[in-house]
This record gives sequence, structure tokens and C-alpha cells, in this order.
Amino acid sequence: MAKGNESPVKLVDYRALAEIRRGMRQFLEFSALAAQKAGLTPAQHQALLAIKGMPEPKTIGALADWLGVKPHSAVGLVNRLARQKLIARIRDRKDRRRVRLHLRPGAERKLAALSRVHRAELRRFSRALAPLLQALR
Repeated sequence: MAKGNESPVKLVDYRALAEIRRGMRQFLEFSALAAQKAGLTPAQHQALLAIKGMPEPKTIGALADWLGVKPHSAVGLVNRLARQKLIARIRDRKDRRRVRLHLRPGAERKLAALSRVHRAELRRFSRALAPLLQALR
């Protein structure tokens, strides 16, 4: 542990940490339910969000790195999304061995709707989180 972390942990710190973890858990539960209502698993929602938001190149390997999963797990996830016609695999024009991932219109619509409700929930959560983070400073 770094020397700057050697100060004693006070009751207020424990309470703030507990509330932050509780809020994160509640957000993840909210997110999973929202994804389910949209016809997606939480992993599928996370993959669509990653494909939309991560920097280029948007490949299976990059997706695996972004999600912190093994490449074969990302392949399975991409296969399921492709079967649902939510993503397309497109060969790179410069390097035909590379396959890029693109969201299809149905995925764009689902992701936009999910992102709006997630953004609203995170804005609500951030109002509760700000004083907790301040308490830890």
C-alpha cells in the first residue's frame, strides 16, 4: 500500500465506501434489467456500447481487450449479436485478414434508447455519489 494511504480509516470513510459500493451494485442491477427489457443480455449491451464507443479499430480482438474477456468469449458474443442482426462483420479494405465490427440500425436504436436511460440514471446517481467521494478526500 502506498504511504499516502496510511492514515486511519474513519467511520465516515467506511460509510462512504459502503454507500458507493451499494450504489454501484444498484446501478449494475438497473443496467441488467434495462438490457433485459430491450431484449439483450447485459454482456450484449456492454458489447454494443463498446463497439459504438471504443476507438478504432473495432475488431474482435480489440473488443475482447476492451471488455476484459478472452478472445474466444468475444467471438461467441459477436456470433450471437450477428445472428440477431445487431452487428455486421466487414472486411477491412486495406487488410483483408482484419474484420471490423459495425452496429446495424436495429442495434443503433436499441443502444440509443438504453444509453438515454443509463445516462439519466447515472446523472441521478452522481448527485448521491458526489458528497460520498468528497467525504473520502
